[in-house]
This record gives sequence, structure tokens and C-alpha cells, in this order.
Amino acid sequence: MKIEILGTGCVKCKKTKENIEKVLKETGVEAEVLKVEDFETIMKYGVMVTPAVVIDGEVKLAGKVPDEKEIRKWIN
Repeated sequence: MKIEILGTGCVKCKKTKENIEKVLKETGVEAEVLKVEDFETIMKYGVMVTPAVVIDGEVKLAGKVPDEKEIRKWIN
């Protein structure tokens, strides 16, 4: 599983990464977690607001920090 966190490094982007890593650790699910800050790459996904979460090429969320419940649904 490949999880990309799209954003320019704002507080919400960092919190999103923390939440995802916490859930992965708690569930034992292995995934490659990447922080994507390149504006062109973000735009290729059609994302206009960050943070955004992309799992295996599919945009799951944009414009807010996901809670742990949402993250658990995506990775199971």
C-alpha cells in the first residue's frame, strides 16, 4: 500500500501524517508513507486544497485532517 500525503508542510499536513502513522502502527498494517510537497504533483491529482490523502493513486480526502476512524476504514 502506498499512502501519499499532499501538502506544502503546513501544520494540518504534519498532523495528517502523524495520524496516519499512528493508525498504521496500532493496526500493524504496512504501508509506504510519502510526503508530497511538489505543487505540480499535487495538481496532477486535481487537488486544490491541502492536506490531501492519496492511497494507491486514489484521492481519499482533501482539505481537512482525517481522523483515526476514517484512516482505519481506508487501510482495512
